[in-house]
Amino acid sequence: MEIEIKNTQACFVQLWLRLERTRQLFMEQYQHYCVRRVLQLWFGDKATDDFIWEVCHLASIDEEPVYGYDLLPEPSLFPRKHRELLRAIVQVTLGLKKQQVRLTDIDKAYSIVFPLSTPINVNKKKRTKQR
Repeated sequence: MEIEIKNTQACFVQLWLRLERTRQLFMEQYQHYCVRRVLQLWFGDKATDDFIWEVCHLASIDEEPVYGYDLLPEPSLFPRKHRELLRAIVQVTLGLKKQQVRLTDIDKAYSIVFPLSTPINVNKKKRTKQR
């Protein structure tokens, strides 16, 4: 069930959809919806402890002594943690720097997948009033 990762909006739409389907699958099977299980399902044998640690570290999900077992909230209700998770997955998989991952595309993809949710855009610049 491995997925091809790209730094494009189309791929991010697929990742958001897959994240929601994964959450629903785990709920049906009474399994924990956590980073470790998501990565193990998506990447199989490639989801080593080092891979999981790197994704958790880059996504700021650093919980010692065992990384990746914290339960994740529902993506449509709490998108920021998932946004960072997707960014970290793309970053680790493609070997990109943090600034190279297209956050605007992740945010647009979120709005496509969850159209009734509040859009996320933490990099939005505030406009100043011109007099």
